[in-house]
This record gives sequence, C-alpha cells and structure tokens, in this order.
Amino acid sequence: MASARLVPTARSRALSLLHTIQYTHPPACPCHGTVTHPHHLAGSASLLDRVRSLATPSGSQREYAFEIAASNIRFGAGSTREVGMDFANLKAKKVVIITDKTIQQLAPMKTTISALESAGVKYDIFSDVMVEPKDYSVKKAIEFGKNAKGDAYLAVGGGSVMDTAKMVNLYTNFPEADFLDFVNAPIGKGLPITKALSPLICIPTTAGTGSETTGTAIFDLVDKKAKTGIAHRMLKPTLGICDPLNTCSMPAAVQVSSGLDVLCHALESYTAIPYNERVPRPTNPVLRPAYQGANPISDVFSFAALQMTVKYLPRAARDPDDREAQSQMLLAAALAGLGFGNAGVHLCHGMSYPISGGNKGYKHLGYQVDHPLIPHGVQVSVAVTAPAVFQFTAPSNPERHLAAAEVFGVDVSNIRVEDAGKVLSNALKEFLYKLGDQPMGIKELGYTRADIQQLVEGTIPQHRVLMLAPNLDEDLDRQRGELIKLFEDSLEY
Repeated sequence: MASARLVPTARSRALSLLHTIQYTHPPACPCHGTVTHPHHLAGSASLLDRVRSLATPSGSQREYAFEIAASNIRFGAGSTREVGMDFANLKAKKVVIITDKTIQQLAPMKTTISALESAGVKYDIFSDVMVEPKDYSVKKAIEFGKNAKGDAYLAVGGGSVMDTAKMVNLYTNFPEADFLDFVNAPIGKGLPITKALSPLICIPTTAGTGSETTGTAIFDLVDKKAKTGIAHRMLKPTLGICDPLNTCSMPAAVQVSSGLDVLCHALESYTAIPYNERVPRPTNPVLRPAYQGANPISDVFSFAALQMTVKYLPRAARDPDDREAQSQMLLAAALAGLGFGNAGVHLCHGMSYPISGGNKGYKHLGYQVDHPLIPHGVQVSVAVTAPAVFQFTAPSNPERHLAAAEVFGVDVSNIRVEDAGKVLSNALKEFLYKLGDQPMGIKELGYTRADIQQLVEGTIPQHRVLMLAPNLDEDLDRQRGELIKLFEDSLEY
C-alpha cells in the first residue's frame, strides 16, 4: 500500500484553524465524561468543506474512518501462573518459547515453565534473542521456530523478545516468504499479512515498549545501519499477560530507558496528525494501516499513559523497591501501546532508528550485553530528540502541546499559543535532566555535527511514521532541511 501524507503550507495553516476548534482540551475518561474531541463540528459544514478542499490533494480522498485493534490484556500480580491453562484452553500441542539468556535465569521464566508443566503443555525454548535485535538474530530465531514445529508461541521478556516472537510466528506461518517481504516499505516490500497466525502470548518483563498490545515488530537491518520493522494487525499477540511481579528485577537504568519509551509513545501518538487528515483513503479496509493518526479512542489511552509516566517514572527511577510505581509503569506501557498501536508515532521514533542502528560503540549502563547498545528508550535514541521535536510540531496544534506541558506541572493559564512548543520543550528537558544518569544529547553517544547528514538519510525512509508527523514538509529537499535542524538542536542540552 502506498503511503502518503498531507502537504503542509496553505492546507496546514487552514487545518490549524480547525485544530483550534476540534482539539482544545485533553480527552476525558470515556466512562465518566465526554471525550472533548468532536470531529463533527455541528453547524460548521461550510468551514469544514473549505478546509477539506484545501486538505485533499487532487485525485485523492481523505480518510474518514479509524479502526482500533489490540491484543487481549490481562493485568495482575501473579497472573503469569495462568499461562499454562491459557495454552491448554487453546489446545496447543507444543509451545515455542522465545526469551533471552538473562530472563531465562530469572523468576518470570521459572514461573512460566512451572505453569506450562503443571498444565501438561509441551514446549521448546529459544533463548538467543538479542537486546535490540538484528536481522541475523531474528533469522536465527525464525529458523529455530521452523524446526521446532510448534503450533503456538510464547514470549517472555522485553520488547526485543516480544518483537522477535512476532516475527518467528509470522515467518513460520509463511515459510516460503523472503525476509523483506513483510518489512515496511520502502526498505522492504510491505506486503500485507493475508491470513491469521498461530496463537502468541506475550509476558513482558519490562515496562516500556507495550509490544504485548501491538502489531509492530522492530529490528536492526545491519547492512543499511537502520532500524525498520513490520506493522500489521495480524501480528498482534493473542494475549498479553502484564504481571507486575515480572518487572521487579529491572535495573534502574532499564526502568528509566523503558519508561522513556512509554513517554514518547504517549506524546507522539497524542500529537500525531488526526486520522481524518491522512490521505489517501485505502481502497479496501484490509489495507488500512496499523498507524492511522490520532483518534478519539487512542487519545484517551495516550493521554492517560502520559499522566502516569510523568507521575510514576521518577519514583520508579529513584526507588527500586517502589512496587506501586513499577506496577503503574507496566500499566502505563500497556495503555500507551493501545494508544500508539493504533494512532502511531512520528518524529522521535523516526529519528531514533538511524541513531540506534548507526551506533558507533556506545554501550548503555545497566544492560547485560556484550555488544554496543543504545536502548530504544534512551534519550539519545528516542527521548533525546523530544525537546526539539515537540517545539517543531507545536504550531500544528498548540492546544495539545500545552495540555501535555500542563501534565509536567507547567501553569499554562497565561501562556500564549505561539509559545506552546518552547514551553513543552523546556518541560521535557527538565524532566529528562531530573531522571539523571542519561546522555544529554547525541554528542555523548559519539555523534557530531558531521554525522547529521547520515542520520537524516537514515530517517527519510521511515515513511510509516514520518507520514504522521505534524508540520513536516512533504517536499524532500525542505524535509531534509527540517530534519537537519532537528538533529542539530538535539546534539546537546
């Protein structure tokens, strides 16, 4: 499916007026209030028609619908013990477990094995998942999955484990497919997944990616020095078991890195272009992308996840024994997954892929790995660009950016809308600084101004997320200039 997005300039200025009317307040709880996100603008048909005429390029149609798709989620301390019964209920004959060598030795895995054996479920274990998986490590796991001949899959670990398990499930169900067949275009062919996959249950041991809820799997394509992935509804797990007992052993550095991923998932999905600004409309609903733009349902999850992260991540970082904070961050990760898994992310993630994929040798503290590693959530990979990104995107919808700044404790009552980006940027800088022990800029990761052009060229192919970025110009030359400025502004704080 061809991906496209709105050309800014005159249309974006007209849409900014519509945003001012439509997106003034954060969403209320759907159970106890009205979602203040009206897309109908009763009595304003002429205004809406004028905006639509500007917003829709000749010969294409605007999107008019969104879909919500997510895994079933079970949340509760001790719920890992039920996984054996889950597979028995699914009538699984043999489960292929995907994990990594560290998690294999820890309590979550031991509880999982006990649960499977108590239920009489047979299993094989693959434990060679890489943190921040590479294409070759994923292919190794896929080969194991094909040889194991299981009829169900189980991931026990962080986002790297869950994403690897999704790809094992996919390629064992499409054994003749080339590895790039389903990878997002233009890096891969971006082919749709045309049939249901085998049951997959995910048990997260970190509070970050929300991968237990989404149909997204990310990996490093080594020869291109860039991150890419696969995104499709069919890829989402059958069930995510979110057991707070499984995140107790996270080192502080992992807790912070994972939590920053939640932060950016929430902020990016909340500020993505609205679903009904995306063009073209798919010719068949099966072609509607997983990442669709902000919508009234994703907004509720994304905004709640942002509030929880701002409240609980500093507590979890300060005190490794704060079980309430850890539990709430696991819940926030799932909520953010429900939000961004349908709305999508944009510039922070698009820019993070070449930063992480082109790592020059940085190894982040707190991760037990024997290779250079920039974890996905570390400020330099995702959150380090956030202050620059949200200052850049604010003119598209200043009210939403001010609502986000208010979550960080800023009094926005007398802030001018034209200052929304600066206010949110400063709030993010202060929040990141107070977390401590993080690189404050990509310079600390070994990048210099001379590397920016390469980072920009690694960002441009990330169409799947860039198409959702407010304010980003569609003209490639102007887009390069905007990305250069964003990377320059992210060099150091």
